[in-house]
Amino acid sequence: MSSAQDPFYIVKEEIQDSIDKLLSTFHQWERMPLDSGNQLHLTKELLASCESIEWQVDELDKTIAVAARDPSFYGVTQVELDKRKRWTSNARTQVGNVKKSVITGKESNGTSTSSVNGMRRELMRLPNSNQSDKSNQYNAQDNDDFISTESDRQQLIRRQDEELDELSANVERIGDVGLTIHEELLAQEKIVDELGTEMDSTSNRLEFVQKKVGMVMKKAGAKGQIMMILFLLVLFIVLFVLVFLT
Repeated sequence: MSSAQDPFYIVKEEIQDSIDKLLSTFHQWERMPLDSGNQLHLTKELLASCESIEWQVDELDKTIAVAARDPSFYGVTQVELDKRKRWTSNARTQVGNVKKSVITGKESNGTSTSSVNGMRRELMRLPNSNQSDKSNQYNAQDNDDFISTESDRQQLIRRQDEELDELSANVERIGDVGLTIHEELLAQEKIVDELGTEMDSTSNRLEFVQKKVGMVMKKAGAKGQIMMILFLLVLFIVLFVLVFLT
């Protein structure tokens, strides 16, 4: 069987194209500034691509293992099998290095939390009541009025202190609620990111399986397709009888 007709080389070419695109995206990711939106997006894309390519290489390794059991039946030599094994090993190493670099870069971009600054307020300054040039002008009644005014002012300051303490406590409670909401949002974002990665991975796997099924159907020909349809029909009837009639 020629290389153009061998399914291994068809799948190998597709995987090699995916690896080339992965390396190109990785070099672009390396040149981006840290904590940028584009870099975060490329990080997710790179990890999803690495997982998809690793899965495809694993599937290709399985086909090599099957061919190695009976090389003469599949028309391949031991030299050809070793060559294919070396290629899958090199491909896995390339993807593994990219994945390791991306994960290391992602973990190093940790986020730092800012400390809460204390509130500083200057309430008021008491007037200097010890000025001798003014105190000599007060008589006994004026002194009583002054003491009463100072007492009222001190009470006003105490009330303002109490109100500020209450306001500070409310601000701290609001800050705690804000931190809780922030942590919850981060957790939700992480879940959404993981879900998106899983969806991308599943989509890539489904696309790869569809390509393999298409190649098998194309290789089988019209007769093989009819036989497969008849087999599936018989299988459906058997399952229907087992489930609903027994």
